[in-house]
Amino acid sequence: MAHPTAEHRLSPSVISIDFLTDLRERGLGTPLLVVSDGARGLIAAIEQIYPKALRQRCLIHRLRNVLAKIPTGMQAEVRDGYWAIFDTTDLTVEPGPRLVELVDKRIEAFAAKYADLYPAAMRILLTDKAGLTAYLRFPVEHHGRVRHSNFIERSFGETKRRTKVIGRFPGATSAISLVWAVLDRASAGWRGLTMTPTGTRLLQDLRRSLLEPPRRLQPPQRRASASQTDPDAATA
Repeated sequence: MAHPTAEHRLSPSVISIDFLTDLRERGLGTPLLVVSDGARGLIAAIEQIYPKALRQRCLIHRLRNVLAKIPTGMQAEVRDGYWAIFDTTDLTVEPGPRLVELVDKRIEAFAAKYADLYPAAMRILLTDKAGLTAYLRFPVEHHGRVRHSNFIERSFGETKRRTKVIGRFPGATSAISLVWAVLDRASAGWRGLTMTPTGTRLLQDLRRSLLEPPRRLQPPQRRASASQTDPDAATA
């Protein structure tokens, strides 16, 4: 396949905006949650095309970025502490802003603990901190699936493996056909999220608050009296 010259290459943000715009024009309404890695172009596109959607940063990608700044001998300790931040099994708080607040305090405490030893790693942890806890507003039974992007990453990995074997495609159509076949096969093994009555109500409430916020009611206008509307009434 021909590669565009440097002068004609599109920026990652433009590519992401075009991609999301195409999805929207094909009927994809505003989602409640978008999960992504830290690609700035993609994040900018999400905020532009779907500004009302919550955005979750992949916790696995964030951990990898943090560990890259940690000495090998300390990585196990930091890794265990990192995942302990997001372990909410000991909490009785329901999903929502209160749970987000509690976990946010854990993140701050964890960062303070290691700030002097590993300042670069903790700066990475605290970057876009709000994006680490968006999933906590969703049903508990969904947390394990929506706090990372591994679900789609595995499909991308298989696509790369298959296309690498081919090496060079005769044209764009053949490449797209192979990618479609790989993703279509992968989708056959995808399972939906567990839905419970409580979880369904939570999602409905979240959708109303994010996408359909209540309008401020205006007080009814008082009807004018006869003396105000009929000039002759005052002189009758």
